[in-house]
Amino acid sequence: MDPAALARTPLNTPLHPPVKRSVTIAGHPTSISLEPMFWDALEAEAARQALPVNALVARIDVERMEADDPPNLTSAIRQWLWRNRPDQIAP
Repeated sequence: MDPAALARTPLNTPLHPPVKRSVTIAGHPTSISLEPMFWDALEAEAARQALPVNALVARIDVERMEADDPPNLTSAIRQWLWRNRPDQIAP
């Protein structure tokens, strides 16, 4: 998709490409590219937990690093959001 067309694409479009944002984890800035629907979900979960987005991302990062074969941070965020989605039915 050319940049002009991308600029005209509404951010709430389900198939919108990833959007890069900077977050700070343990005092270090890092860029994360997530689709807008995941940014929305991350912001909503951070608000639900009364945390800044950076703090929630830091928690997810700590959890991911405890895995035997840790995924990259972006993948970990998507997986964490899926696993912790509000509509999830308890087993």
